[in-house]
Amino acid sequence: MSVDNTKMPSTSIKISVKQARNLALVGQGFDRDDSRPVTKRQIMKAIRKTNMLQVDSVNVLTRAHYMPIFSRLGVYDPKLLDDIVWGTSRDRKLVEYWGHEASMIPIEDYALYRWRMEDARSGKGMWGRIARMQREQPELIDGILERIEKEGALAASDLEQEGPSSAKWWGWSDTKTAMEYLFWSGQVTARKRRNSFERVYDLPHRVIGDVAHDPVPNRQDAMCDLICKGIAATGVAAEIDLRKYFRMPTDETKACLARLVEEGRLLRADVEGWKHPGYLCPKVNPRSRAKPTCLMVPFDPVMWERDRVERIFGFNYRIEIYVPAEKRKYGYYVLPFMLNGEFVARVDLKSDRKTGVLLVQSAHLEDGFARGDVAGPLMDELNRLARFLGLGGVRVMPANDFSKYLGSVPAF
Repeated sequence: MSVDNTKMPSTSIKISVKQARNLALVGQGFDRDDSRPVTKRQIMKAIRKTNMLQVDSVNVLTRAHYMPIFSRLGVYDPKLLDDIVWGTSRDRKLVEYWGHEASMIPIEDYALYRWRMEDARSGKGMWGRIARMQREQPELIDGILERIEKEGALAASDLEQEGPSSAKWWGWSDTKTAMEYLFWSGQVTARKRRNSFERVYDLPHRVIGDVAHDPVPNRQDAMCDLICKGIAATGVAAEIDLRKYFRMPTDETKACLARLVEEGRLLRADVEGWKHPGYLCPKVNPRSRAKPTCLMVPFDPVMWERDRVERIFGFNYRIEIYVPAEKRKYGYYVLPFMLNGEFVARVDLKSDRKTGVLLVQSAHLEDGFARGDVAGPLMDELNRLARFLGLGGVRVMPANDFSKYLGSVPAF
């Protein structure tokens, strides 16, 4: 496959399913080498490959943003990532903002999201309650911003007034909703998190320095740059993949893709089995290979869009956290297991901190794979995950036949 054809932007490159899978994994920065310690530099390189780490409140295993680095680089010290996002101005390389969802993004990409901040200030693109807050209670928003300007970093709980909070919308009070508007519109950002979850807000320039005052880029230029970053991360992608990767408006995404193809910055791709055209970078190395063996959390960039996962990997995955327990097929917090670049199993995991073990509540083998080929590498990866989480071992519950077989594999 030769795609170094920038002088012919209308060319449609034919991509096989195997090539699409390979390109998707190469773009995601899997580079584990257990023989060497993981450094901050490697962590940032991995994050720049994916463009961001998604933040989520679920903590049944560990906070979601720690896991993509583990999946790509192996066991590392989570304090290294903490320093990168919450450390001193010298160490801090990431800042929180809305990327795919609530995310940690490289500080140098901050300006590329200014269009989203400007949209928020005009009331566009936000959840209903936050948009209503911006319209109906501007004096509350202005008052909170003034207090942060004068007093320094504050959390929503620091500003709470006595009285009932709204229990109908995740229990958010008006104060927290106003804070979220200020965050979404780029008027404040997160300096740190209290108790690993509650954001403590400050003015952007006091957190990320002069980058906060950089000129606002041209809207379409910024979106085009994001799309190019998204293509590099996904390897090959349809328009809907790129739009969802950064949560971009449909019409503007289409316009950017047309422009980027015309300029030769992207090429169209005819991907085997896809109903819609794909896109890829003009220069890729067809001989690059990535066949990672790893566990992935549901909030890993590879897993963000379930239809894309099925389209590329033939793997049907749905997160069941919000499904009633009696209706779950696989479990509450299920991690897919990839072996040599293929999804071969899935496991429902929990950090049992009272007993100090990684609890495998159930394990399921995918059709077409032999349990004898999968169980050993899966147990090795579970051991590695237990070490990363600071747990003393792995315990497999006998939930089904494959779980029982996996439990017979020595844990250490």
